[in-house]
Amino acid sequence: MENLMLNVIAYAVYLPIAMGLTWYVAKVLFKNAKVFMLDIFHGREDISNATNHLFQVGFYLLNIGYALLIMRISYDLADSRNLMEELSSKLGGFSIYLGITLFFNLFLFFRGKKKAKENQSAYAVNL
Repeated sequence: MENLMLNVIAYAVYLPIAMGLTWYVAKVLFKNAKVFMLDIFHGREDISNATNHLFQVGFYLLNIGYALLIMRISYDLADSRNLMEELSSKLGGFSIYLGITLFFNLFLFFRGKKKAKENQSAYAVNL
């Protein structure tokens, strides 16, 4: 019975932390992404806000889905040491994954900014 209780505790700790990390990273990323979006879409606030919001929804779906996917503990936890090791492994792996998705989104924003400048330069040359 104690093993089952440790598993329940692990899930009860893991889920709020994983969701909180996802929320925090999304909040910071997409608050600051507005500047990139406005630049990419040449100040058109309506399309930049809509695109930023779609990126945010995708970010939440991808990361929350992955957090739920890796949540499974495949064995019964024997003691509190196993509990801490399992939680640190799950949360550490998820934090690394969040960091990778953060940098991938930044890459997309910088790439979009670069493409927007190239298109603007090509448009200026054609005039």
